[in-house]
Amino acid sequence: MKAYDIVIIGGGPAGLAAAIAAKRAGVDSILILERDKELGGILNQCIHNGFGLHTFKEELTGPEYAARFIDEAMELGIEYKLRTMVTDISHDKVVTALNREEGLFSIQAKAVVLSMGCRERSRGALNIPGYRPAGIFSAGTAQRLVNMEGYMPGREVVILGSGDIGLIMARRMTLEGAKVKVVAELMPYSGGLKRNIVQCLDDYGIPLKLSHTVVEIRGKERVEGITLAQVDDKGKPIPGTEEDYDCDTLLLSVGLIPENELSGDMGVEMNPVTSGPKVNERMETNIEGVFACGNVLHVHDLVDFVSEEAAAAGRNAARYVQGQEPRSAGQVVELKPVNGVRYTVPCTIDPEKMDDVQVVRFRVGGVYKSKAIGVYFDSEQVQHRRRQVMAPGEMEEIKLEKAKLLAHPGLKTITIQVEEA
Repeated sequence: MKAYDIVIIGGGPAGLAAAIAAKRAGVDSILILERDKELGGILNQCIHNGFGLHTFKEELTGPEYAARFIDEAMELGIEYKLRTMVTDISHDKVVTALNREEGLFSIQAKAVVLSMGCRERSRGALNIPGYRPAGIFSAGTAQRLVNMEGYMPGREVVILGSGDIGLIMARRMTLEGAKVKVVAELMPYSGGLKRNIVQCLDDYGIPLKLSHTVVEIRGKERVEGITLAQVDDKGKPIPGTEEDYDCDTLLLSVGLIPENELSGDMGVEMNPVTSGPKVNERMETNIEGVFACGNVLHVHDLVDFVSEEAAAAGRNAARYVQGQEPRSAGQVVELKPVNGVRYTVPCTIDPEKMDDVQVVRFRVGGVYKSKAIGVYFDSEQVQHRRRQVMAPGEMEEIKLEKAKLLAHPGLKTITIQVEEA
């Protein structure tokens, strides 16, 4: 059995950033396992710009952003295997994988970084009545067909779900000559970034119908049309509000799910809100030496934050295998998301082991205007930050300083909540 210091599962933006950070931290024995035929992950099909503004201070397309990390990984001589599927990771970090060249093989790792990304929720999860005709695609599949394979999924399009991929595909299909008739969203707010609503829908005159869903798909061999209906505050269709649209294609942008089958099977403790692992300040799971980062941890809106988070996971994995982790005083502080804050990453912080500044990322559970984010050390308020608008589609963050946590030696919980400005 081959052995590596760090094995990274997934060669997308998170896996690449983690590998580069670990290599720069002094670990040479690193292996990336990637199931696709090339590194870069989902970025290879995201040919629109808007990537890299935080990381490189310039606007790049997805493939350009990925190429910068791939080039750096190549220069550093980081080992990787493509077309390699990981089938199992044991509790003691034995990774079982297979590919055409080597068949089934096992690798013993000292540390594992989970960076498998996420997948799209399918039609089967939606319970829409009707036959199973051709012409129903997830937005990401349609994006791959158009941008990488050179196929056009259809000419008259309805999009269900206003996540970022759905919004971007509304523009992309329009630019390729299709007619996008409507984007429907079950929730009373969009799940995508505000800039994508403006640049992808408003600029092209594509209507966005909030609090609407598809209640019927017509057509047996091929989609011939769909019926939209308005929904009430419980998400149930309201009789009498149905509208018919003729179309040959239905794109689904109805949410992303972190790819955590491997994580769950190996015993990683999961967060039911994010469907990703629970991690501490070092991006480490409940299994010592197993780290998680990127969309497998929680779904991000900007890839720049994926890279930043993954670099921290890579550095901490390197410290772990080098035996350089700071000593703990045994004080673990729990982060409590309440009153409109859905979750936090990380879930716990050990003040002795954290960096000088710890970024805590989270999402809110609704649209809030002229509110504030409050941070409390036990019952003492330590931050009160006004925000004009907060929405579920845009990730929020706060920063915690190590010195301030160490000044509260008996601290048990840090509460983060939405409150009056």
